[in-house]
Amino acid sequence: QVQPVESGGGLVQPGGSLRLSCTAPGFTSLTCGMDWYRQAAGKQREWVSTISFTGITTYADSVKGRFTISEDGAKDTVYLQMNSLKPEDTAMYSCKTAPLRSSVNTCPEKWGQGTLVTVSS
Repeated sequence: QVQPVESGGGLVQPGGSLRLSCTAPGFTSLTCGMDWYRQAAGKQREWVSTISFTGITTYADSVKGRFTISEDGAKDTVYLQMNSLKPEDTAMYSCKTAPLRSSVNTCPEKWGQGTLVTVSS
């Protein structure tokens, strides 16, 4: 059913690293990319990063150079490697399948439940 499930969140000190995982069984057999979003308490959800169906990666300016998105097709998993974490990166991180914007799209849009990242000393 291509339902994303996130993992890897936790508490980390400023300057530290975490790797988030988003596993969505079957998504690599469809025309899916994957997006990461985050929502901090009291703030609107913001887009963080995308890996497209064709493997193109894009990042929000606020994380560029610190976060890296990648995919392991054999595991139907997308990773978000987060380095040099800052307190302002504290948020609930969620992944979402990214349908191909084409008439040949086969990817349903599905959200995961999220994983909490807290950056604090």
